[in-house]
This record gives sequence, C-alpha cells and structure tokens, in this order.
Amino acid sequence: MWTDRIAGLTTRRLREPETIGALAADRARPESLLGPSGKALVIAADHPARGSLRAGDDPLAMADRGELLRRLCVALARPGVTGVLGTADILEDLLLLDALHGRAVFGSMNRGGLAGADFEIDDRFTGYDAAAIARFGYDGGKMLLRVDLADSRTAPTLLACSNAVDELADRELVAMVEPFVARRADGTLRNDLSVEAATTALTVAAGLGHTSAYTWLKVPVIGDGGEDMGRVLAATTLPTLLLGGEVARDADATYGRWRRALRHPNACGLVVGRSLLYPPDGDVAAAVDTAASLL
Repeated sequence: MWTDRIAGLTTRRLREPETIGALAADRARPESLLGPSGKALVIAADHPARGSLRAGDDPLAMADRGELLRRLCVALARPGVTGVLGTADILEDLLLLDALHGRAVFGSMNRGGLAGADFEIDDRFTGYDAAAIARFGYDGGKMLLRVDLADSRTAPTLLACSNAVDELADRELVAMVEPFVARRADGTLRNDLSVEAATTALTVAAGLGHTSAYTWLKVPVIGDGGEDMGRVLAATTLPTLLLGGEVARDADATYGRWRRALRHPNACGLVVGRSLLYPPDGDVAAAVDTAASLL
C-alpha cells in the first residue's frame, strides 16, 4: 500500500542514509533532456522549500508529503514527461521510490527567499550547489531571479545567480534561470507580468555568467500566449521553457495559452508544477497527458 511505502521512506532514511547516494549513482540517465517531440515537459515540485504550499484554494495542499509524492509518481510515469525539478528532500524521496529512471533531474538551488518574508527578494542559495548536482549525476540546476529595482537586496541574488550559471556551465550542466521583475505592493512582493517587465527580466537573465552555452530560461506565459508572448521571446535566442503558473479554474483556457505560446520557435517546452499536480478535477494523469499532447 502507498501509506506503507511512504512510512518506509523514513525507516530507510534513518537506517540506510547511504542508500540515497547509491540510488543516484545507479539511476538510468535519459538519452536526451528532450522528448520525441524535441521539447521538454518538466514537473516542478520545489515550492514547499520556500514555504509556498498553496495550490488553488487550499493553502496547505503541498504540505502532505505522501500525497505530493503520490501525485509526482503518477506524473513521472506518464509518457511525454521528460524530467522533474525539486529540492533534495523531494528528489531523494523519489529516488527511494524508484521514480527517476530515464528522467532528467534538475536540482533547485535558491529557496531562501521565503514566501511573504520581508527579505524575500534576497533569495539565498540554500538548496543545491553545482558541485552537488554534478556529484549526484543530475542534469542541471534551477534558480529563481526576481529583480526589484527599488530594493538593493536584489544585488546579492543577481551575483549569486551569475556565479551559479558559471559553476554549472563549467561542468556542462544546464542552468535553468527563472526571471521576473518584481515590486512591493502593500507589503507583498508581486511579479510584474507585463510585456515590458517580462522582456526586461528575460534579457537580464540571459546575460548572466561568463557563458550562456548551457543557460535555459524559464518564463511565464504572457497574455493569451500569442502576440505578446512572441514579443517577449523575440528578445533572446536561448532555449526557453514556459512556466505553468498557478492552478487555474479554467484548465482549458490555460492549455490554450500554453498551446499558442509553444508555437514560438524558441519555446522548447513546459515546466509545470501545481497546475498539473493539483488540477481542479484531481486527475493528475489526464492533466499531464493533456500537457504532453501540446508538445
């Protein structure tokens, strides 16, 4: 039973912690980071480490680790899914559950900008570093870069992200950068999803580091995914993955936006978390299959 498998994770962590490294070494690596369509579909599950547990109307949806892992295992078993993005605790649970064979794995690097904190913009690297990603045999690292021009605490995150891009590229590992222009409104840090802001964030992220050879961008779908999104993506030649975003009540409208955005030449796939793991109807497999069909 699933509950027994989840309970077994704690026992194995307690008694056999060395198993995790061995399982990472034995993981069957994917032949390509892309699927047969030439595009990627990566399932994201790094939200909890930043204190972001909400999905839809449930503020603690992602707090039940057993349920989150069950949904992740369902998603990762679906055809068309190429990889997963997570923090060490989640990825190691998935290793113990034998769920990562043949999938690209991206370690989440900066989770220190806790959701709602007054220091949120100063997003410290509290997760993976490039050396650990290489040691575990993973395929790349992801970093969140929010730029608030009115907050000097943006500068340390910019520098840290630049260093991480360098360290990953030196190991020929993908640096997946997720950039936003963000602003404080009534004490809350909010991302600006206008064309101008999204384009500015994208161009800043693309210029990080001493090479962009291994840099992929992870950007939100702007507007309806059509003309406005085309204007944003025209600002770079780097491979760009589309961010799924929050759980939407109108799933069909969301899929339509993704479909239109994926028509752009440098839109190379999707990175989606809550929208596929916690769809409004609860059917993870169907949601993932629909997303895969868009590729």
